[in-house]
Amino acid sequence: MTEAILLVGGQGTRLRPLTATTAKPLLPVAGVPFLAHQLARLRDAGIEHVVLATSYRAETFTEAFGDGSALGLRLDYEVESEPLGTGGAIRNAGRRLEGGPDDAVVILNGDVLSGHDLPGQVAQHLATGADVTLHLVRVEDPRAFGCVPTDADGRVTAFLEKMPEPVTDTVNAGCYVFRRAVVDAIPQERVVSVERETFPGLLRDGSDVRAWTETAYWLDLGTPAALVRGSCDLVLGRIASSALPAPTGQWLALEGADIAADAFLSAGTAVGAGAVVGAGAVVEGSVLYDGAVVAAGARVTGSVLGEGARVGEGCVLSGAVLGARAEVGAGNQLTGALRVQVDGRVGDRALVVP
Repeated sequence: MTEAILLVGGQGTRLRPLTATTAKPLLPVAGVPFLAHQLARLRDAGIEHVVLATSYRAETFTEAFGDGSALGLRLDYEVESEPLGTGGAIRNAGRRLEGGPDDAVVILNGDVLSGHDLPGQVAQHLATGADVTLHLVRVEDPRAFGCVPTDADGRVTAFLEKMPEPVTDTVNAGCYVFRRAVVDAIPQERVVSVERETFPGLLRDGSDVRAWTETAYWLDLGTPAALVRGSCDLVLGRIASSALPAPTGQWLALEGADIAADAFLSAGTAVGAGAVVGAGAVVEGSVLYDGAVVAAGARVTGSVLGEGARVGEGCVLSGAVLGARAEVGAGNQLTGALRVQVDGRVGDRALVVP
């Protein structure tokens, strides 16, 4: 049996104001909640039972996905009343697992968009009898990450914190395969970091920790710019997902979207249900949530418009983020990654989220 745990309890502070009203994994990415892409990926890999480790706005996950039957999955939910760290969340969710001590458990971070060969990673894990198998990716500048060096046989030799002079360009990509017994050995009811405590402890104890190193598509969706990029890449077909809700090309629009005949959409733009793009408007590489409005003659580039947000006539937005129901009055220009809070209005006064 192969099961999975999805870590979806974070508050997504780097994505505010979008996460002020929606849990990060439920933010729309290419027309559906990001979590739908991850669940589809697990299902397509042959996994049937998934435990969601929730915390922030926990009830909204059940509302969105129920028991998982509509997705061809069985979903269970485990809620953290207090944040327990990555390891603590895994241990907490582990009580819902059904397999035996030697069965494989796939663990995914809830904010990583990846196209790597997950079945291949699981197959290697089972073939080698490893305790843990980590997906690693190579990055151009590993200084912003903790590095994970390996030996010639693919065994992990260390877990190194961020360093000014990294010893390797391979970093933790946020997808692990654990032996169930390793999950059960994590301490209960306290904060535990798998990166700082669990993995280094396994190495000290002589456990078999291995790497699955692959250069496939990989993106951490922790910032608005990354969320936009991931959504656009899905629409443009740079990474595949069986959860895409509609045909794609240069743009995607959900049912009920109202797009003027002379509007111009491109670069992977996604337009939510009931959203409006007015006459002569230009929307490039952006994400419009349900009910958002881009008025006539406006230009929106590389931006996210929250649910019900409104952009007035002739506005220019570049790299902006509008919270739910935020409004930008006609003729305004918002550039340089400005954020407008939920229900904020630009025109009377600018409300910029730090």
